[in-house]
Amino acid sequence: MAEMQNHHSSIDPRSGYCSSTQIYHNLRDNSSLPSPSIPLSLTDYAFSLLHSCPEFSPSSPVFIDAFSHLSLSYSTFINRVHSLSYSLSFSYPSLSYSKVALILSPSSFHVPILYFSLLSLGVVISPANPLSTQSELTHIIQLAQPSVIFAVSSLSSKLTSFNLPVILLDSPKFDNMMSRDRVSRPPVSVKQSDTAVIMYSSGTTGRVKGVELTHRNFIVLLCGLRHQKLNSLEEEDKKGPAVSLFILPLFHVFGFFMMLRAVSMAETLVLMPKFDFEKMLQTIEKYRVTYVPVSPPLVLALANSDLVKKYDLSSLDFLGCGGAPLGKEVAQKFKTRFPNVEVAQGYGLTETAGGVASTVGPEESERYGSVGRLREYTQAMIVDPSTGDALPPGQKGELWLRAPTIMKGYVGDKEATAATFYPDGWLKTGDLCYFDSDGYLYIVDRLKELIKYKGYQVPPAELEHLLLSHPEIADAAVIPYPDEEAGQIPMAYIVRKPESSITASQVMDFVAKQVSPYKRIRRVAFVNIIPKNPSGKILRRELVNQATTSPSKL
Repeated sequence: MAEMQNHHSSIDPRSGYCSSTQIYHNLRDNSSLPSPSIPLSLTDYAFSLLHSCPEFSPSSPVFIDAFSHLSLSYSTFINRVHSLSYSLSFSYPSLSYSKVALILSPSSFHVPILYFSLLSLGVVISPANPLSTQSELTHIIQLAQPSVIFAVSSLSSKLTSFNLPVILLDSPKFDNMMSRDRVSRPPVSVKQSDTAVIMYSSGTTGRVKGVELTHRNFIVLLCGLRHQKLNSLEEEDKKGPAVSLFILPLFHVFGFFMMLRAVSMAETLVLMPKFDFEKMLQTIEKYRVTYVPVSPPLVLALANSDLVKKYDLSSLDFLGCGGAPLGKEVAQKFKTRFPNVEVAQGYGLTETAGGVASTVGPEESERYGSVGRLREYTQAMIVDPSTGDALPPGQKGELWLRAPTIMKGYVGDKEATAATFYPDGWLKTGDLCYFDSDGYLYIVDRLKELIKYKGYQVPPAELEHLLLSHPEIADAAVIPYPDEEAGQIPMAYIVRKPESSITASQVMDFVAKQVSPYKRIRRVAFVNIIPKNPSGKILRRELVNQATTSPSKL
């Protein structure tokens, strides 16, 4: 597990694997990063990229609301960021450098203005899900220790017990703070190593944790993406200015980072505060949307829905898919319906500030089942969870990562931080993965979610991908169900397609014909919906609780 020292000759140019150090290296062209010693906030870096974009026009819309159709130009957006920074620095001394602001709001124009303003002041932003319960908010506030809360009035009743100042984003006072003319942002020296954001992990394998991410983490990601864009031949074939449709929540790391990316690249973002599938299709047609960041369930819906035929989606040329693995069958089905739309897959964690692997270009996108190659500045190891040995291509183990995009740690939880990091800065992801001989990364499953059947390990995701290939199954989730003899058996939750009458025995037979005996589905329940978090990850714990507490209903 030693550091690589002059072992370039040992690095396989196809896979990026170094036989001497057992480390996988990225095969991308690393661009020159800003010196880490230079004071630089994420706001200043994003705006510097924006102003250097050939596509940048102050009068162009930065945000459009898909429901109200209101828009905000880049010049107005930048002025409001300056104005709000100025107002907050003088009116709220508790919002000083390194203090934390909790943000509780659905997506709106106000949220990115607030993000950029606070980041420019060196204030740590901590966006939380506006649907959080009282107990969840209590836990979050204990972790983040905010000095102030930004929220919308409809959520203010949740906040009365916390004894913290609350600033309402939908109030005349907040509008006034954004509307000062010709003011400058206060000059605050922000270190790149300073904490920028506390994001909350999905909590699918335990209680929610606060992930502490720095300005530098996101600066590195933006720098890599900008370099990739400048070197991309595909950019020459663009049909016009890039227009992104945003159905991602801005409190999630995927949505937060993709918002930063779009602003820094002078794109237009069409915001959908509340998701509606047909409204999404209408919006793509109306605003000639070129790009949508999505999760796998939406790719499946686009591939299957008859509503798609009602709308002109010819402007669409790119989907960025993340949050959960995209199955080969779903990807191929989508490609059949949308042959001219590239689906780039990616992989990342809240703990890595976003993507650490992705496909780039049509050729890589057709490597179905893979989440792509390592991104710029990233190294990886595949480690046998039983022996701790590092493994070569083709062998499955836990994915470990090392990159300048990796978090500081979990705020207020030294024990969890220590358990997640290995010496020399390696982050243990908890994901069972492997690299192939060409350096493509494949996610098998979460280590903690593997089903232990008579000593065998059964990956739920593998069975889910198989189930989704059945023409009568709309969605599926596989969980461990306790069994006295086997320890655990694979159990499937199935959402039938409309008018389907597929039975449990038919589901089990379909799988049994295609897998080893120990991987067979041995119990089936039919439901109307599979519970998932905002990024599309299946909430298996909810299904396990449902199966074990109400077995009579199965």
